[in-house]
Amino acid sequence: MLNFDAVIFDMDGVITKTAKVHSTAWKKMFDEYLHQRERTYHELFSEFTHADDYLPFVDGRPRYKGVEAFLKSRRINIPFGKPEDEPGTETICGLGNSKDKYFNQIVETSGVGVYISTIGLINELLSKGVKVGVATSSKNCELILKKAKINNLFETRVDGVVSAQMGLKGKPEPDIFTTAASNLKVEPRRAIVVEDAISGVQAGFKGNFGLVIGVARENNAHELKANGADVVVADLSEITVDKMNQLIQSKLGR
Repeated sequence: MLNFDAVIFDMDGVITKTAKVHSTAWKKMFDEYLHQRERTYHELFSEFTHADDYLPFVDGRPRYKGVEAFLKSRRINIPFGKPEDEPGTETICGLGNSKDKYFNQIVETSGVGVYISTIGLINELLSKGVKVGVATSSKNCELILKKAKINNLFETRVDGVVSAQMGLKGKPEPDIFTTAASNLKVEPRRAIVVEDAISGVQAGFKGNFGLVIGVARENNAHELKANGADVVVADLSEITVDKMNQLIQSKLGR
């Protein structure tokens, strides 16, 4: 008898090898903008880095929230603008749309890779009657899953497009995960969240999920554990359905 009925996976860095693509696109966009500010406002250029900027301010957040958080960290104030702002417009939305343009260019050129261990775990879950969903801040989720030919594996998809339509709060709030659980007709306490971002494990913790599994692909096991992950692995090859069941059982004190 399983102690859980569903598993909800984040996409970038958990299912697909797109976290690095996002990081590359963010760096290209922000470095270009910071160089522009150097030329226009004579500000000293300081590059956007993966460790100091992407991971703490951008990773896992909705796109415009990521722009906002990073700019705030640099004490840069620009108008929010509108979601339809053209890429390159000096607004939060304009910068976010530039990042999205660069991301799509890389995906079109290089395609989408998947983590074989994650797909193996998902197939094992499905074979045992466990419901599977995907919850992500990405507005490109549907496109990426189709390009990777894995969109048929998920019973529900709650992504950036759905979040905008429903007015859901982004990570670290639990809205996308609790909505996915609701779509699967499962109580959060009977569901597992699998995440690689600090904001994601925070969301799983806030949502009172039965178990939050952190995937430490950034040598950030300590940070994931400190922010809400019940268990942290380097890769999902370390996890099986039986292991998940044991972890929940242990957490429940049974």
